[in-house]
Amino acid sequence: MAKLKEWLDKSLQTVAPKTKLGVALVYLNNQRNRLIAYLEDGRYPIDNNAAERAIRPFTIGRKNWMFSKSQAGAKASANLYSLIETAKANGLNPYEYLQNIFKELPNVNDVEQVEALLPWNIKV
Repeated sequence: MAKLKEWLDKSLQTVAPKTKLGVALVYLNNQRNRLIAYLEDGRYPIDNNAAERAIRPFTIGRKNWMFSKSQAGAKASANLYSLIETAKANGLNPYEYLQNIFKELPNVNDVEQVEALLPWNIKV
């Protein structure tokens, strides 16, 4: 990694920053710590496709939220979408999860019982 730093520092001094190569080198220099972290830790994904797929329903639904009758209705829709996507991210069937929490919520008496119903606390 030291050779990369040395090469990059030398290249930044010799390449004009307004050229396409110069812009690319400046970008690489600004992202160097992230690149090194990615190279040193194989757990980091190379892209964010999973996150993009997870938020896709929100981007599609965004146009529909414009036609919500109220701001509270739009917020309720966003909260429900968030709960559904979080359930999916935690390996739960969203329909079954919602059925369960709608059945259990009326019997909840404290914050701990609400937290027990959160998707990451449900055992699959």
